[in-house]
Amino acid sequence: MTTQNLTEETFATVVGGNDIVLVDFWASWCGPCRTFAPVFEKVAEANPDIVFAKVDTEAEQGLAGYFQVSSIPTLMAIRDGVVLYSQAGALPQPALENLVQAVRDVDMDDVKKKLAEDSASDPS
Repeated sequence: MTTQNLTEETFATVVGGNDIVLVDFWASWCGPCRTFAPVFEKVAEANPDIVFAKVDTEAEQGLAGYFQVSSIPTLMAIRDGVVLYSQAGALPQPALENLVQAVRDVDMDDVKKKLAEDSASDPS
């Protein structure tokens, strides 16, 4: 599967309807974003069971603001609706491939248990 563009209108549906979504926050004027794009596409083609999506921060300023994206490119990995990774900077292909495998390997039952425990102990 090739990458797809996300908007404020489609973001929740795509993230909610897929197990794993990798999101590249980018802008057309950003040199590192243009360098990272072919790497993102290549890894997307090798992992057709994962949604690889792009958010144009110029067109979708609301999404960029909501996720507090202050530097681009920013890569976000979401699994079962939980953000597992969010970091600015273009990754080389081997690092992106390692990230994809790490996201696949996460024990989501454990993550959800920890989130529930954190939520229960949060006094606010």
